[in-house]
Amino acid sequence: MFRQRIVIATVLLVAGAAWGASAADRGKSLAGTSWQLVRYEDSNGGDRRPKDPSKYTLTFQTGGRLIARIDCNRGSGTWKTNGRLGLALGPLALTKAKCPPGSLHDQILGDWKHLQSYSINKGHLLLLLKLDAGAYEFAPR
Repeated sequence: MFRQRIVIATVLLVAGAAWGASAADRGKSLAGTSWQLVRYEDSNGGDRRPKDPSKYTLTFQTGGRLIARIDCNRGSGTWKTNGRLGLALGPLALTKAKCPPGSLHDQILGDWKHLQSYSINKGHLLLLLKLDAGAYEFAPR
């Protein structure tokens, strides 16, 4: 079912609409928000969830600054939107600790430059990968 939502979200994003979002969600900016990872779903419906969601957080500060915790590493970067749910994330400057087995750290860093759009639906943030390759779902912190 989540896979179907990703496809629907992508179609609606291309059309310039927010995927089934309420009027309140459509008007939300990422600026000043903070999120923690709930799960990742790939294009085949595979689902991965962090053992501790509080170790995977994103804070979108006003002025385009991003603060991130990705498991055992912390850092910052930049972000901007195009006003139509498109998203551009700059490179992350992160600490270099070795994360434990089962961490989503390497996957997230590998996907980082391929995250191209977002949607806020029912209070959750979806960060969508290019070519409908998957989505990261975040809950408010």
